[in-house]
Amino acid sequence: MQTGARLQAAIEILSEIRERGRPASVALADWGRSHRFAGSGDRAWIGNLVYDSLRRKGSLAFLMNCDEPRAVALAALRRSWGLTADDIAVLCSGEVHAPEPLTAAEIAGLESSDLSAAPAHVQGDYPEWLAASFVAAFGARAVEEGQALANRAPVDLRVNTLKATRDKVLKAFDRHNAVETPWSPIGVRLPPREGGARNPNVEADPAHGKGWFEVQDEGSQIAALIADAEPRMQVADLCAGSGGKTLALAAHMQNTGQIYAYDADATRFRPIFERLKRAGARNVQTLQPGETAALDALAGHMDLVLVDAPCTGTGVWRRKPDAKWRLSPAQLEERVATQSALLDIAATLVKPGGTLAYVTCSILPEENQHQIEAFLARAPGFAAVDVARRAQDVLGRAVDTAYAGEGHGLLLTPARHETDGFFIALLTRTAD
Repeated sequence: MQTGARLQAAIEILSEIRERGRPASVALADWGRSHRFAGSGDRAWIGNLVYDSLRRKGSLAFLMNCDEPRAVALAALRRSWGLTADDIAVLCSGEVHAPEPLTAAEIAGLESSDLSAAPAHVQGDYPEWLAASFVAAFGARAVEEGQALANRAPVDLRVNTLKATRDKVLKAFDRHNAVETPWSPIGVRLPPREGGARNPNVEADPAHGKGWFEVQDEGSQIAALIADAEPRMQVADLCAGSGGKTLALAAHMQNTGQIYAYDADATRFRPIFERLKRAGARNVQTLQPGETAALDALAGHMDLVLVDAPCTGTGVWRRKPDAKWRLSPAQLEERVATQSALLDIAATLVKPGGTLAYVTCSILPEENQHQIEAFLARAPGFAAVDVARRAQDVLGRAVDTAYAGEGHGLLLTPARHETDGFFIALLTRTAD
């Protein structure tokens, strides 16, 4: 495909996303199926532009004085990809399959770069209705944190220490400029590619088939490490999903003890079986989704209960930028209610002296600090653990929270820690 045709395709997909409210991944997949002639390079170029347009949709629309998909896509080429207005004009030739020529207003917008008059939520590229939550979380750093959430994310790998070492995985991906993650002692990072270049398909690499690693953001790795599942423990992973943290816990426990992996959603849970086999994790017992009787049998016996709670996903906007524009107050309210119920269930499983680890991939106080405060108020038999101290003990260095207010737990963010947005709180059961 000619580059102009690629640009036109991206504009059409952005229009589809806007008009029908579809997830970007679904719209892109449907476009690919209906345009079989497009090669992998074409699809990567188009997909990258779609996602980069969505990452900074608010600020790009402000600069262009227009929020139409065409305007935002053109601005993304200018602001995110570094093309000049002249470069973009060449792509907009008006020829077959290419966008129509630039208008005078579009040229003026492409030359604009001043966001000083824009509201904070526009500068930070987050929804206006979340402005108060961002200020509550970050104070004067709200814009900075929002802008970091609008960048591309790297590809992070967690080394499976049951089968490999970090040096082996680094060597396997040396051709992709792999480096050690800054915090996790078992992480490997592949820097994000620029422009239309696609990230490597790491799961197609032989090292993945051998079970040497799993794709897992460093923030998620840190959460599993801080939970501190020791060998021979009895552990329940209450929201195991496809098993990312389950596998991390199994390796940390050196395949000893027992992990009970459970998720209410059978579809989300399905991939865990293949992943367990590939990773060589033998200390995991999967519980039937929806069968709460199996959870009841664990009551009061667990050394550690991990609640990787369903959340708004505000911490992973770098990877799913379209999600931030689809998120609604009603969805946030629903997630908060679900999290509260899960904490109450998890509390029944923890034995005296045991730990409840609460994790979200959210940066919102409503799902994090406020959730923990509410739980402690209704569960006097639990007390908060100093997560910062635990993190320093586990990681060997101090980790400052990104949260600007008073509260329990550790908040990781792209701006402060180069991870996805992750919240980790630890609660110990002090009495019946």
